Amino acid sequence: MYHAKIPSTSRFLTLRGLQYHVREWLVGDPAKARTMVLLHGWMDVSASFQFVVDQLQGDWRVVAPDWRGFGLSGKPEGYDTYWFPDYLADLELLLDALGLEQVLLVGHSMGGNVAMLYSGVAPARVARLVNLEGLGLRENHPRQAAGRYRHYIDQIKQGARLKTYASLAEVAQRLQSNNPRLAADQALFLAGHWASEQADGRWAVRADPAHKLPNPVLYRVEEVVGIWRRISAPVLMVVAGDQGERAAFLASEGYQRRLLAVADLRVETVPDAGHMMHHDRPGVIASLLETFLRS
Repeated sequence: MYHAKIPSTSRFLTLRGLQYHVREWLVGDPAKARTMVLLHGWMDVSASFQFVVDQLQGDWRVVAPDWRGFGLSGKPEGYDTYWFPDYLADLELLLDALGLEQVLLVGHSMGGNVAMLYSGVAPARVARLVNLEGLGLRENHPRQAAGRYRHYIDQIKQGARLKTYASLAEVAQRLQSNNPRLAADQALFLAGHWASEQADGRWAVRADPAHKLPNPVLYRVEEVVGIWRRISAPVLMVVAGDQGERAAFLASEGYQRRLLAVADLRVETVPDAGHMMHHDRPGVIASLLETFLRS
């Protein structure tokens, strides 16, 4: 099993009536430490950043919440849809609770998309932003709305379930099947945070099954770009060298026009890395974070 060089501590805050789990690492000299806030992606947990934290060289206080309905954070009763406005509100109340007037913000995947939106909604609150693979979605069209709502209703009626696993080792194997670059010791470490043993001896993912239901709302590119235009912080967007079938989408003229909405944007590509780049190349990601956030 992977052994963390810099162990984390946990605390629980009440945000909007929910118990929120917040993981914290102290790296180097606490008296000199600056705070960075890390936001995990969909179907992930805050412990996902452990490998990057272990590669940091400077003095840092690193804070990472489990989003609502993930990890050790609570889930709203009766919820069957998770909305981005909830993540934005949760983030602001978390920063309030931590006493952070301005923040160095880092987000991966869904967390990167939340961070980009928040930086446009509350531009004075974000000093610098690193977006790891939070690239947004393909453009939708109004004609797709009826079908999307119909699919959402059908899935609500069918219900959502998450697979369970016979052992922790089986959970680790699942993580490696999702990301073949993930080493066995890393996978076993993550499995212990990603899932928990149930009364029947099987292992269940620490996530509300409702996260698997489709979002009924279309991805509205014009709204997203309008929010990105309000971002005043310098932004580092980090993309994986191995994009697979997404490569053509990201290279398209339409997507490149989206990026022009961000006034101060730098883009870095990490070779030999997939979407879970913070697992694949943690040393490279740590170096990019420290160089950019300390600028």
